[in-house]
Amino acid sequence: MGRDDRIYEEAVALWRQLYGDPPPREAGGSEILGMIVGGLADADYNRIQTPHLRPSNITFPR
Repeated sequence: MGRDDRIYEEAVALWRQLYGDPPPREAGGSEILGMIVGGLADADYNRIQTPHLRPSNITFPR
């Protein structure tokens, strides 16, 4: 299974958890995620701008 397939499967699972119905058939994974998060308010990331954030607090994907 490729990256796009995994994204699609995760997006469909999230959609079903939130709405209880299958997502629109014509939508791909990125479109489904866009529909889910598109109406959310922008997150406040002031915490990341604090001088107390150290490189050891940041985890990057492996």
